[in-house]
Amino acid sequence: MDHVPTDPIVPKGRDSAAAQRSDPRDSLFLTAKFRVQGETAVEQVRVRNLSAGGLMIELADDIEPDTPVEIEVRGIGRISGKIAWRAVGRAGIAFDKPVDPKKARKPVGKATKPS
Repeated sequence: MDHVPTDPIVPKGRDSAAAQRSDPRDSLFLTAKFRVQGETAVEQVRVRNLSAGGLMIELADDIEPDTPVEIEVRGIGRISGKIAWRAVGRAGIAFDKPVDPKKARKPVGKATKPS
């Protein structure tokens, strides 16, 4: 019998936004600048996965779902969105507009050939 992995965060049969996500996600580990819209405080956060429609970050603060936020990701730039879900130490952000997640994986600078 084949083993079919299940998502331990979303129970079977549960109708939720997390269960309905269809965008492929890249697992990665990078830092980004995060802030709640309308506030000046910027926090450095870790991005755990990224898709065209959103991302998951490690976040110590307790922020309510639907809170408007901005996050600046290397290679992509500043992205606006809303907190989609919150769990202990993590949060999901749904972007207002889709992004190209591959841009976050591109090298930052040009490599130069040694002379």
